[in-house]
Amino acid sequence: MRLPNSHSHISARSGDGRTAQRGRPRDENIDTQVVSAVLQVLRTHGYRAVTIERIARKVGTARTTIYRRWPSKRHLVAYAVLSEMGASPAADTGALREDLEAAVRTLLRAFGGPMKRALAGLVTDMAQDPELATVIRQDVLAARRKSMHEALQRAKARQEIRDDLDTELVLDMLTGPFYYRALFGHAPITARMTREVVDYVLRIAQKPSR
Repeated sequence: MRLPNSHSHISARSGDGRTAQRGRPRDENIDTQVVSAVLQVLRTHGYRAVTIERIARKVGTARTTIYRRWPSKRHLVAYAVLSEMGASPAADTGALREDLEAAVRTLLRAFGGPMKRALAGLVTDMAQDPELATVIRQDVLAARRKSMHEALQRAKARQEIRDDLDTELVLDMLTGPFYYRALFGHAPITARMTREVVDYVLRIAQKPSR
């Protein structure tokens, strides 16, 4: 699965309320440079410090160049952070534990990095911007959940886990701790935590030994 580009799914609004699609300029190197600059600012100064003007200055390009790709700061930050998370996380290793560990490692990388500092601001903007919320849910979160759901279905076919498992709840259990700790900062996000999350989920999911 390929991450959504900066404007194939996110569109700008014209003054009369109509949706105006923005075309992709030819030089995709600018996309890479902009994403790198956004992630750097997020890591060092946090979400509020990201502005279109600041990123344009760091990249050495005009603000209009960025606006052609991302209609607002919130879309720009969302794309940069989600590009850091990567595409579908759950590899098909032939064993559920390895599949789930691969999935949560991508969350460790994202939430241990810029996502940790950007999440609160993004959640606020998602609550105020239905279009942005829809893009994140449909183009990124849904695809990642689908990947993990398929890993659980493969495990069911191998008879590794219970047939009556509530898959959606299990997916929440796998991902929820990362969002919760990133938002509230009450506990660290560590490699040990990711292993323990998988361990606890497997205790619930696996068939009881006879």
